[in-house]
Amino acid sequence: MRVFGLTAAVALVMAPAVAQQPQVPSPLRLDQIYGPAAVSLDRPKVSKWLGTGDAYTTLEPSPGVADGIDIVRYDTATGRRSVLLDALALRPGGAAKPLAISDYAWSPDGRELLLRVAAPDARPKYNQIGTYWLFDLGSRTLRQLGEGLPVDSQLFAEFSPDGAHVAYVSGNNLYVEAVAGGTPVKLTSDGNELIRNGRADWVYEEELGLSKAFQWSPDSRRIAYWRFDTSGIGTFYFMRNTDGQYSRPVPLQYPKPGTTNSAVTVGVMAIDAPGRTTWLSLDGDPRQNYVPRMLWTADGKLMIQQLNRLQNTNKVLLGDPATGRTSAFFVDSDKAWVNINSDVEFTKAGKFTWLSERDGWRHLYLIGRDGSLDLRTPGAFDVVSVEHIDDKFAYFIASPDNVTQRYLFRAPLTGAARIERLTPADQAGTHRYDIAPGGKWAFHSFSTAETPPVIDVVSLPASKIARVMTDNKAMRDLLAATPRQSTEFFKVNIGEVTLDASMIKPADFDPSKKYPMLVYVYSEPAGQTVADNWGGDRYLWHRMLAQQGYLVASVDSRGAASPRGRDWRKSIYRQIGLLASADQAAAVRKMIETRPYIDPARIGVWGWSGGGAMTLNAMFRYPDLYKTGIAVAGPANQLLYDSIYQERYMGLPSDNVAGYRDGSPINFAQNLTGNLLLVHGTGDDNVHYQNTEQVVDRLIGLNKQFSLMIYPNRTHGISEGGPNTRLHLFTLMTNYLHANLPAGPR
Repeated sequence: MRVFGLTAAVALVMAPAVAQQPQVPSPLRLDQIYGPAAVSLDRPKVSKWLGTGDAYTTLEPSPGVADGIDIVRYDTATGRRSVLLDALALRPGGAAKPLAISDYAWSPDGRELLLRVAAPDARPKYNQIGTYWLFDLGSRTLRQLGEGLPVDSQLFAEFSPDGAHVAYVSGNNLYVEAVAGGTPVKLTSDGNELIRNGRADWVYEEELGLSKAFQWSPDSRRIAYWRFDTSGIGTFYFMRNTDGQYSRPVPLQYPKPGTTNSAVTVGVMAIDAPGRTTWLSLDGDPRQNYVPRMLWTADGKLMIQQLNRLQNTNKVLLGDPATGRTSAFFVDSDKAWVNINSDVEFTKAGKFTWLSERDGWRHLYLIGRDGSLDLRTPGAFDVVSVEHIDDKFAYFIASPDNVTQRYLFRAPLTGAARIERLTPADQAGTHRYDIAPGGKWAFHSFSTAETPPVIDVVSLPASKIARVMTDNKAMRDLLAATPRQSTEFFKVNIGEVTLDASMIKPADFDPSKKYPMLVYVYSEPAGQTVADNWGGDRYLWHRMLAQQGYLVASVDSRGAASPRGRDWRKSIYRQIGLLASADQAAAVRKMIETRPYIDPARIGVWGWSGGGAMTLNAMFRYPDLYKTGIAVAGPANQLLYDSIYQERYMGLPSDNVAGYRDGSPINFAQNLTGNLLLVHGTGDDNVHYQNTEQVVDRLIGLNKQFSLMIYPNRTHGISEGGPNTRLHLFTLMTNYLHANLPAGPR
């Protein structure tokens, strides 16, 4: 019987059944994590709430327009979609290509859009430098702001509350420009390389989170602004050796511990009286105090936070913008340090919200102008962050029962103090929220240590999902196709204290054998590594190493930024590098003692930035324990890091000579016996390459062998220069581990 003439459908029916073979999981590869075609998280949409949250807008690729971006409106309740502004309307002068929008802002009345086009070399983490454009939705017209100013020179453009003007910084001077048109008005004129008006210096930006240094008054008639005089600050020079025949120095004003800070003053200027500033009266030397926050009150006064140089006293001042007179009405202090308050909101009753650790936990208080305190979040837990304040409730992130996770709560602003959890109980992990002004909706992100974020729109207070915005399916598919290992979270009792820890084991783990253990460390007061959230490409690399036969562990030692109370965090005051490194070593020894599958002859450690310093501390202070270390961009000498960070946790060098000396790993380099790889970018403006070069010099003088990799002109993240930078770095690190900390069970 011939079957060649049968239809395909019949032939398929008659064919013998073939069992579908299950997909065999394949170990992760470096190119899947860091290569040019690596799987990455879906790009977060730049989403903005409209009004009180009944609608929101996003930036989305424009269909059929190469590199074009549309601004799309969604009805929050129904999801109904409409294009408000398509890319074809964003071609100035009929240009072939539309503007490459990187961010946008709505005018208060929703009739104008302020569009930012980032400069090619802008640092996305900090600077908003570039060009700004206004689009009128009624007339459908587009015009560029800053006529006559240098291209790509503007920062921090912002509408006035009445929507009639836009203020911005260019050339370190403040400008204001009418939305209706006209030339820019220059408000300040003394801005130059050393004087910054309306723009913070490097250390304020990095350590105090202040970049845009001006604030519109509620009546839109005045601007309060910071003036930074950076003269006298030591200049650090980066050398660019790859640009041509000669090297080129790149200067940066960078204050180091015990050296001169910027002189910071704050003033008020009416926009119709350029050049006439009323300066606020602030106590003390402007180089020995900080002004990290300033905001207008509803009645037109200025509320100013003034922090002393030791950062253990935060005075809240009320300033009169007409006379410049100020008076203190509240003081927060601590024997170690106090944190500034970025989440201050005013209530209708005239009080303001304040986070303080005065009872041993970080809690939310209502403060009256008479200095009275009203605790609104009682209990033995920390408020991690305040997300939203309305007339009735304060919404905040906390995790009273598991410090590795994060959930949304709310507390009433009046009546009996109590807290209410809004995140559903069946969603263990880490939750983040961007709550709409009306408090009824939120953009919500949820992830765990093994699952990438899902971003959705939820209604509050029920946390009901309205729609999913991003599910990161490609990343989930990648994880599903590789051998699975669940991150184990556990406690390590080192006697004096119990520490949080985590571990990823090989997929084919055999507890009867011994495995090498690589410890990922940070343990500075600015971070937490033991967290039940998505760890990005670092987690993928750790998972790959586990698949290759490593145990990958992490421990949060005392002082880490865990929500475990004031005493936990501030136990390391004046002893950075000492207590934490001792805790780390004690935890590793306890794990070796209680987990017989850990091979004590194969213990490795690695970390980046503060973790790089902790890696050096591990290798230099405990050479009998750690056999191999990789220190990336680590501060080796605490005197070489910036003034605000180091002095906050260590005090002034003149008052803590022994602490700075004994806390700096470079002073223990003589103890190195294991394998050490040093990695740094020469363009690192945060932790200067100078740190690694001084360690190298010290090790050479001690005749200690080590390995070194330098990445020319790369900054602290070592990611510039195309996709191969990261691939090269992690290939280097992987190969180094295999050569010096052999993988697999024994």
